[in-house]
Amino acid sequence: MSKLISKEGGVYAITKNEMARGERKNRECNIKNYSIFLKDNYLFSYLEYAGKNYEADTKKMADDSTIQRWWKITAPMQEPLPTRKFGEWWAEMKEVFHID
Repeated sequence: MSKLISKEGGVYAITKNEMARGERKNRECNIKNYSIFLKDNYLFSYLEYAGKNYEADTKKMADDSTIQRWWKITAPMQEPLPTRKFGEWWAEMKEVFHID
């Protein structure tokens, strides 16, 4: 059992089974090398998309009940940056350095 703690102190339990189903759905939707980092109450994520139809894959992701539950739990923990582009929930960041 994993636990997420919101800014308001609410504790949400996520079972290992739910985590595994969510991970499988990400893989089915061509999400690779996905990480989420937490620093000073800010979440930063990195992922690589390896598919050919991003719109179809994100729709498949959004239609999944496990992913919907995850989003419902984590939504109150997310606060979009005021500097994001119109229509963005997650603000894109500019890559300033990269090594393969």
